[in-house]
Amino acid sequence: MTATTLADPAPPTGRRLRDRLLHRDPVLRRLAALTMVNTVGSGLSMTLGVLYFTRVLGFGVGEVGVVLTVAGGCGVLAGIPAGRASDRFGPKPMLIVLNVLLAAGTACYTLVHSLPALAVLACLVTVVDRCGGTARGALYAEVLPPEQRVEGRAYLRSVTNVGISVGTLLAALVLQADTRAAYQAALLADALSFAAVAVLYAVTVPGTPRAAGTAAREQAGGRNPALRNLPFLAVTALNGLLCLQFAMIEVGVPLWIVRDTDAPRVMVAGSMLVNTALVIMLQVRATRGTEEPARAARAVGRGGLLVAGACLLLGLAAGVPAWAAVLLLAGGIALQALGEVLSQAGGWALSYDLAEEGKHGVYQGVFNTGQSAAFMLGPVLVTSAVITHGLLGWALLAALFAAAGLAMGPAVRRARRAAAAA
Repeated sequence: MTATTLADPAPPTGRRLRDRLLHRDPVLRRLAALTMVNTVGSGLSMTLGVLYFTRVLGFGVGEVGVVLTVAGGCGVLAGIPAGRASDRFGPKPMLIVLNVLLAAGTACYTLVHSLPALAVLACLVTVVDRCGGTARGALYAEVLPPEQRVEGRAYLRSVTNVGISVGTLLAALVLQADTRAAYQAALLADALSFAAVAVLYAVTVPGTPRAAGTAAREQAGGRNPALRNLPFLAVTALNGLLCLQFAMIEVGVPLWIVRDTDAPRVMVAGSMLVNTALVIMLQVRATRGTEEPARAARAVGRGGLLVAGACLLLGLAAGVPAWAAVLLLAGGIALQALGEVLSQAGGWALSYDLAEEGKHGVYQGVFNTGQSAAFMLGPVLVTSAVITHGLLGWALLAALFAAAGLAMGPAVRRARRAAAAA
């Protein structure tokens, strides 16, 4: 038993801050470093990509929208084969190769001059990027012990939000310059970040797995067990429905604020800043209590209900005075962020807990495919079925989130019974 007295000195403020920012696990600290490098570059390209295609290359907004939609569709198909490859060859070698390909593909955007070339390149880059998401999920299962996987993903997601925020701030300098050279320099900086990440994976991330071994990889051929696991597919589909909230906050909320409410337009930027700040502060904390599948399912259920409540508050912001619209929008944005961190934490836990040990690649591939489908279909669904129907559209979206969240508990119980029977 450790002796602790009231006279024990408290750690210095700087040390407490350092302990919060730098994880105690050395492997997670290394993963956080390469995540920060990668997402600062991603923040640049996410902010500037569409503007580069339209303002610098001169393509129409509609043309670029079609290209990105087609690329997203190609990305949906990438998760399953990427998962099988991760199990067969190991996620670390996969990630090194994929980041080298992303570096080359991103740099090639500076050489594009025709719409067909842009379409082919965007499809290739999106496929490689989606493969990387699957391989990262499998890597976390290998290099982190089971009890730390979900907390680790939450910590890295917080780091991701910080990195993207920094990249977005740097993108503001490019927007101020607004020249071809500035845009291309930003894209090349993003390409350089991918190359740096490939090197960091090679030299800093452990190569010896803690969970999956050579024998498991030798058995990685044959039929995909995740695709034959119907209860797991049901959990994947419900998680995909909940992932529609990202299109809601990134596409629906800005359009709703500008088109249908009297709130000041600065709320568009404010909504993203509030969401990002809350995710950074709360994502790790939201993983507590998700260690067991039933509790993870309850976290997802609570998250779905919170996002449903957010939809109703956002829908009520139309047709009211500006001050009331601001309050309703702020409340809806805060509820969505709380629902997001809970549903994401629970979803990560279930994606690992319901998978066969040693086959996390194929299970992460299937799980990420559900998310990718939501990312592709979400903007169309939100703009056509929600924004155009006003409060009714928001109410229907709320019902969808509530139903998906509440259905997660029965789906997880069925998945656990199937696993026990097997």
